[in-house]
Amino acid sequence: MSTPPFTLPQAAGSKHDQRSESSDRYASAAQSEALVRASAKFRRTRLDAADMVTSNEAAALIGTTSVTINAWIKAGRCVGVSDLRNGFKLPSWQFEPGIWPVLQPLAKCLGTADGWQLLSFLEMPSGALDGLTPRMALEQGVPVERILALATAAAH
Repeated sequence: MSTPPFTLPQAAGSKHDQRSESSDRYASAAQSEALVRASAKFRRTRLDAADMVTSNEAAALIGTTSVTINAWIKAGRCVGVSDLRNGFKLPSWQFEPGIWPVLQPLAKCLGTADGWQLLSFLEMPSGALDGLTPRMALEQGVPVERILALATAAAH
């Protein structure tokens, strides 16, 4: 089985013409470093966003303990992303009535309890939802079954 070629954005300041390297199937060290830096910046920005709360803040928000919140994160019952500064950060909107009951079945359909994968799925616009994110679609009353079917398809 052959691996299809892929293209990556050029590192800042790179003078390489990607078309001339179309037969190269691997990212250069500079491209890899640029992607890692961009990913780290994105993650830090997302962790610092106003809608993100710590495990302790989430526990206070819904009337439970941080131990319970951490167990729910591990089980895929809620979305929590690792933050070296604060343990876990969680999007506060997940505790809304239209989202909360869907999280555990969603994690099961996606086949993961990883917080970044769950968060990415919920916040990525989808053509199957007319450009809405699954989170927006749920908030606007799109049937849960449609979102779960999309998650199942995304997992395969």
